[in-house]
Amino acid sequence: MNADTWTVAAAKAKFSEVIDRAQSKGPQIVTRSGRKSVVVVSADEWERKTKRVGNLAEFFANSPLRGSGMRVKRSKEAPRKVKM
Repeated sequence: MNADTWTVAAAKAKFSEVIDRAQSKGPQIVTRSGRKSVVVVSADEWERKTKRVGNLAEFFANSPLRGSGMRVKRSKEAPRKVKM
C-alpha cells in the first residue's frame, strides 16, 4: 500500500491520519475492493480546485475565437418532439 492509498478499513481505523496526510502531503486515495473509490483532499485544496474564475460572459469575451470571423449557422428546423 502506497503512503497515499488506503483501503476502506485502514482509512476508517486511521481516519485522523488520513486527514493529517491530506493536509500535509496531498490527496489520499481510498480503495474499495481493490479499486479507487474516493479521494480525500484538504479543504484548502478543494476550494482552490473548485474556485470559479470569472463568469460565462467573461469566458466568451476572452475567447481566442472572438473576432476570428467564424460564422455559426443556426438550424431553422423545429425542435424535436419529446414523448412524456
